[in-house]
Amino acid sequence: MKEGIHPTVYKVDAECVCGAKYKTFSTSDKVRVDICAACHPFFTGQEKIIDTEGRVERFKRRYNMK
Repeated sequence: MKEGIHPTVYKVDAECVCGAKYKTFSTSDKVRVDICAACHPFFTGQEKIIDTEGRVERFKRRYNMK
């Protein structure tokens, strides 16, 4: 490998906005993420629906879902 062309790799704590921290490697010295395994709806089982035009409500009404 050529000398001097590879970036420096740091051991960092990746920090989520929910407060969870994970140890990882990165070429950046600080890592902040918006969503992680501790707060992602797929892993937590909590449903987050962002509906600005009422599409979800219309779907639920149409198919009699509660």
